[in-house]
Amino acid sequence: MSPGLAVIDASIGDTPAESNLRRDLDANLNVYKLSNGEFPPSVSAADWQFDGVIISGSQMSVYDDRDWIHEATEWVRRVHRSDVPVLGICWGHQFLAQALGGRVVDMGEYELGYKQISRMGDDPLLEGLPKQFTSFETHSDRVVELPVGAATLARNDYGVQAFRVGATYGVQFHPEYDRDTAVWVTEGKDLPDERIRSVVNGITDEAVVAAEASKQIFDNFGRLAETHQPVRRA
Repeated sequence: MSPGLAVIDASIGDTPAESNLRRDLDANLNVYKLSNGEFPPSVSAADWQFDGVIISGSQMSVYDDRDWIHEATEWVRRVHRSDVPVLGICWGHQFLAQALGGRVVDMGEYELGYKQISRMGDDPLLEGLPKQFTSFETHSDRVVELPVGAATLARNDYGVQAFRVGATYGVQFHPEYDRDTAVWVTEGKDLPDERIRSVVNGITDEAVVAAEASKQIFDNFGRLAETHQPVRRA
């Protein structure tokens, strides 16, 4: 039986976020468009039906003053207190870190393109990934302080690439990106043409194939969510 997951689509407008996650997640999904004010039910409600939650990337910054970000912060804190597994991707990674007491800042530059990431330790979320793996990155903010009690699971030269606190996980990179999404995102950046061309030229067959390994995270999280037994306190 596949796990039931709530997907929080934090992207703005018409993006591939939902279709990419539907392709890569072997789970029963309910998708909520966060910027449209769509939320799953309260974790303590009788109609809560999910084994876990996934929060997507976004074009926003987590520290932007938006009502839906503030509302989502309170919602995800209740989910975390209830010990329900959560996985945040890119914006979701930063959002979870900030919501649970960490700090996110503007880097003043972009990490963009296929990058090398170093796995640290043997957490079940990264099971099966090589010690050094490849995934696509697109962000100009980063987590500089993790929540109290959080463990760093992966790093690279730009800092924390994955963390865990309780049953809550964040990954800065995008295991769900395919070639088309990588090109679409890169060409949409407000960056010098030579930087755009350089990144697009790096979206090669070899890089796309190498990044396939990071998709293992979705199967791993699905198993974690399906087998986890939360103690709900919210």
